[in-house]
Amino acid sequence: MSFLKISLEQVEHVARLARLALTEREAEVYAEQLGAILAFADQLQELDVSDVPPTSHVLPISNVLREDEQRPGLSREAALAGAPDQEDGQFRVPAILEG
Repeated sequence: MSFLKISLEQVEHVARLARLALTEREAEVYAEQLGAILAFADQLQELDVSDVPPTSHVLPISNVLREDEQRPGLSREAALAGAPDQEDGQFRVPAILEG
């Protein structure tokens, strides 16, 4: 199988953009692997998909959502009942910022 050629300069350019430090050997390996990926993508371009309808998923699925319905929630007292510390009807937590 013949791969599209990706130059070492292109791999090094992308590595710089991604702030990756690559060895010469790694750049060579990535050039080969990226070439293989692009060759496969190029191969997919040859497929005739004119009779395939556009889709967002390979399976015919849909979201099953329930209707929103208002239900009673916890009272403040019930919500705070298990709190280790509370103050003025609110949860009290340790400060995370020092002043």
